[in-house]
Amino acid sequence: MAFVVTKDTTIGDILDHDQSTAPYFLEMGMHCLGCPSARGESIEMACDVHGVDCNELIAKLNQHLSK
Repeated sequence: MAFVVTKDTTIGDILDHDQSTAPYFLEMGMHCLGCPSARGESIEMACDVHGVDCNELIAKLNQHLSK
């Protein structure tokens, strides 16, 4: 079964599944990916904090992961 990112998926789960997704988080201004609180945040929470369109980031991540 394919890994699919949703608004509730944690950043840690995404990075654990595929570390090549890190640039997408760095691009949005999230530079402390190893921080325990950042890894435990959902995509939705991180996007809210960083002023990023959550649906756009989810689409980019899912497109990347489907390759």
